Amino acid sequence: MISEEEGKFLVKLAKEAIVTYVKDRKIINVPDDTPDTLKGVMGAFVTLNKDGLLRGCIGYPEPIKPLVNSVIEVAISAAVNDPRFSPVNSSELDDLEVEVSVLTKPELIEVEKPEEYMDKIEIGKDGLIIERGPYRGLLLPQVAVELGWNVEEFLYNTCVKAGLTADCWLFKDVKIYKFNTEIFH
Repeated sequence: MISEEEGKFLVKLAKEAIVTYVKDRKIINVPDDTPDTLKGVMGAFVTLNKDGLLRGCIGYPEPIKPLVNSVIEVAISAAVNDPRFSPVNSSELDDLEVEVSVLTKPELIEVEKPEEYMDKIEIGKDGLIIERGPYRGLLLPQVAVELGWNVEEFLYNTCVKAGLTADCWLFKDVKIYKFNTEIFH
């Protein structure tokens, strides 16, 4: 999907967007030298870590705008709008590790019985989105790997992230989507 060089471009762009916004409260423009492949419509997440701990993570799971625009927007949002954290301040900028995840379009996982999810989700490859009514939760593929979860634990925790009971994935009215990512640091 995205080359290593293009991934480095996105990480640098995300960092620049964060620094410029935190210091000057300005949103950067899309650079003139942006590769054409990064102008395609794709989903993206930006994850910020500080001292090995999550500091912010925001993204667009659906492909709704050009990737380069999405990265600028979600990088700023991860820094200043993640409701789990206070906004990043200028003294933290040098300590932030920036990760950009480029997402494939989510696809609905179709099953007859919930047990079939066990064979249709691959840890380390698939990210998950769980929807039930107005509730929606998403976990990137790397979360399950980092925390050593199996498929069932991944499903439980995605349900919880959606604000639902941990066993909601067993209900017939739940929709579960999977997607893949390319991750750049």
